[in-house]
Amino acid sequence: MEVVWAVGQVGAVWVAAVLGLVVLPSALGISLGISEAYMWVLVKTLEWATIRLQKGVKKPQPPQTPTANGIIERDETPMEKEIARLHRADFEFSHIFYFCRKGFEAIVEDEVTQRFSSEELLSWNLLTRTNVDFHYISLRLTVVWVIGVIVRYCLLLPLRFTLAAIGITSMIVGTTAVGQLPNSSVKNYLSEVVHLTCSRILVRALSGTIHYHNKENRPQKGGICVANHTSPIDAIILTNDGCYAMVGQVHGGLMGIIQRATVKACPHVWFERSEIKDRHLVTKRLREHVADKSKLPILIFPEGTCINNTSVMMFKKGSFEIGGTIYPVAIKYDPQFGDAFWNSSKYNIVSYLLRIMTSWAIVCNVWYLPPMVREEDEDAVQFANRVRSAIARQGGLTELPWDGGLKRAKVKDTFKEEQQKNYSKMLVRNGSIG
Repeated sequence: MEVVWAVGQVGAVWVAAVLGLVVLPSALGISLGISEAYMWVLVKTLEWATIRLQKGVKKPQPPQTPTANGIIERDETPMEKEIARLHRADFEFSHIFYFCRKGFEAIVEDEVTQRFSSEELLSWNLLTRTNVDFHYISLRLTVVWVIGVIVRYCLLLPLRFTLAAIGITSMIVGTTAVGQLPNSSVKNYLSEVVHLTCSRILVRALSGTIHYHNKENRPQKGGICVANHTSPIDAIILTNDGCYAMVGQVHGGLMGIIQRATVKACPHVWFERSEIKDRHLVTKRLREHVADKSKLPILIFPEGTCINNTSVMMFKKGSFEIGGTIYPVAIKYDPQFGDAFWNSSKYNIVSYLLRIMTSWAIVCNVWYLPPMVREEDEDAVQFANRVRSAIARQGGLTELPWDGGLKRAKVKDTFKEEQQKNYSKMLVRNGSIG
């Protein structure tokens, strides 16, 4: 009985400390300076570790001859001119060398699939992932790493798990209670309070340090907020500074419980899998939401999948066919403190959350860009590309025209057929066919 009593006392003290030092300040939107002190110690520790690594690793000899910036030097000469160099424009077996070279270039320097793996770091951040093979360098560095493991798994993980449980439970209970109220301005106000409070608690559960820039451009009601997508926590990062109506697919399990609870208090737009395939039905429901200027701005990630914090890939045009004002947002994480990217083809959501909660912290910058509207002579694809370019420039991200669906699917046959058509047209023009 004494052991049970002692465990109960420790648990009560732990919960009281978490509620008093973290949850309550989060709910009030204030900081006691604990996270700032933690980040200061963390930055100094990583700087010291980087210096120790640089001293312990032998520097490679500089190359005698200058090298290009890329792995290979690409020649963007059009197909017809390139093949004409090999021989004539008529069909020749030597033409195969052009296609072989293009294939080798795509394999050696693949700019698509490398966006679906964690970005490499310039220096080890005392976590397990690094861009070089870590070897024993010094006793002090090893001791610091061991202390870091103990702190992350024995202190930060229980704390973050407790905060996550409190935040999720508060979200479900709070939105369910608010959802029982009749539709009114009071209900909308209480819903926003619940969402903001719970999001702030969940950000603390990630040891999140978020820097918001240009807040005068924050999305307004009746608009559409679009952002680049790195992680499922992108939504939490944004709702920590304002409320949004989420758009997404209906899920089961815990996520389904949260969706069913939140939609009672806030006009989120959840779709069944069968509805998502019907693009016209999705567009209709989103247009109805945007038409009501009293509703919260819609939050959409047009890439449709998570990209590894280095690039912005093709935006689906559906979000830009709805009409209304688009509010672009650029999100850029600092990989030095933790890898926020979710490689869903490699890790399930539980493994991903464990990686996040055992990292040092989640640090990111959020830029609110000026609102954009579709021009008269601009179609949805051109508008989507213009918005994507603005986000990429602001976030310092590489802009790629490829579809993020290549993360799980093969290249569409239309891409291969396009090259075949171009080659056949060239032969027809030169009289080799017909």
